[in-house]
Amino acid sequence: MEKITYVVGHVNPDTDSIASAIGYAWLLRERDGMNAVAARAGSISPQTSWVLDRLKLDAPCLLTDVSPRFESVTRKLDSTSPDKPLRDAWDIAELLEMPSLEAADTGVPHFKSGSRIRDSVNRILREERSNFFVVDDDGQYLGLSRQRDILNPPRVRVVLVDHNESEQAVGALEEAELLEIIDHHRLGNPFTRTTIRFTTDIVGSTSTIIAERILESGLSAPAEIAGMLLSGIFSDTLFFTSPTTTDRDQRAAERLGRWAFAGNSPLKGETTESFGEAVLKAGAGISNRDPDEIVTADTKTYSSGGLNFGIAQAEVTNLEQVNKHLDELKKALEKLRVNRALDFTILMVTDVVQGSSRLILNNPPPTFDDLPYPGSSDGTRFAKGVVSRKKQLLPVILSLLET
Repeated sequence: MEKITYVVGHVNPDTDSIASAIGYAWLLRERDGMNAVAARAGSISPQTSWVLDRLKLDAPCLLTDVSPRFESVTRKLDSTSPDKPLRDAWDIAELLEMPSLEAADTGVPHFKSGSRIRDSVNRILREERSNFFVVDDDGQYLGLSRQRDILNPPRVRVVLVDHNESEQAVGALEEAELLEIIDHHRLGNPFTRTTIRFTTDIVGSTSTIIAERILESGLSAPAEIAGMLLSGIFSDTLFFTSPTTTDRDQRAAERLGRWAFAGNSPLKGETTESFGEAVLKAGAGISNRDPDEIVTADTKTYSSGGLNFGIAQAEVTNLEQVNKHLDELKKALEKLRVNRALDFTILMVTDVVQGSSRLILNNPPPTFDDLPYPGSSDGTRFAKGVVSRKKQLLPVILSLLET
C-alpha cells in the first residue's frame, strides 16, 4: 500500500480545522487515489465532538508529533527457535545481507517500534554494531533496523490545513515531508526543502476552499463529508455573521447543503438554518467547562514586536456568563502564559447572538493602554462588534506592538 499521507490542522483544532482535514483527506483518496488519512494535532472541542456525533463520523486520529519512528525502518525477517541449529540463524542473516549480526548475541541494543529515532541517534552512533533489534511495547521481537536506514529514515508525509505557522503546527514538522498547505490566515509559513503547493485565500473558512476543490474535481461529496465541511463554514463564519464571511463561503455552503441534506443523510430533515444554529449552539457556553480547557481549546500563539503572546477564543450566547467565572478564567490565562512561556495572553469571549466580545487580559504590555475598547472596573474590555480574532482583534494588537 502507498505510504500514508496525513492531513492535519493546527494544535488546538477547531471545527473548521477538523472538517477541512476530513474533507481534504477524502478528496485526496477519491481524486488522486492517495492513502490519505485525516488527523488532528490536539483535543477535539465540544462543538466538533457534537458535529462528529451528529454526522456519525469518527474523530481523526491523534497525531501530535511527526518525527520518524523505528517502525518506519524495521525490516521484517524470519526467526528461529533456540533449539534449532545455529546455521538456521546464519542462513536468515545471510539471506538478508546481514552477516555482521551475531545471531546469538543477547547484547544487541533494542528499540521500541514507536520510539522516535532522533532520541536514540547519539547512542546508535556510539555503537560498533550496525544492526539493532526492534521490539513492541511488551519487548517482543518485531524485526531489525540497519544503522544506515536509521540515520536516513523516510519522512512522514504531511498536508497542513487551516494554518501555515510552525508555532501552530504538529510537533517536529521540520522532520516531515511537507507536501501542501491550504489555509485562510495570515502568512507565517514554515521552511520547506522543496517547492510545495501553497493555497491561502481570503475566505471565511478553509472548509470553503476544500468544498471548491471538490467541485473543481467534478465530484460530489457524501452527505456526512458535506455536512462536516458545512459545519466548518458555519463555525468559522459564525453562521455568516462574522466580517470574515465572503460570497464564496455562502455559495459553498449552499452547494454543500444540497449534498448534506439529501437522501438518507444523517442530517435528513435539517435545513441550512436549523443546522447552522445548532452548530453555533453546540460551541457556545462556558458555564459547564473547565477554565483551563476554555483558554486552551482554541488558542493561537503569535510573535510581534519582540513579544510572544496567545489569543484564546470562546463563544457564548450571553456575555454575562463571564461574570460568574472571571476569577477562574484569569487564573487559567496566567497558567497558560507561564506554561507556554508567553509574554501576555488574552481570552476573547464572543457573544454569537449579539456579535460582540469581552476581552480578558493577562499581563498586557503598556501599549495596551491605547486599545480602542473601553475598559471596566474588573479589568475586562468590551469590544463592540468584534467577533473575529483573525480579521478584527489581531490587526489591532499587531499595530500596537509594531509601533
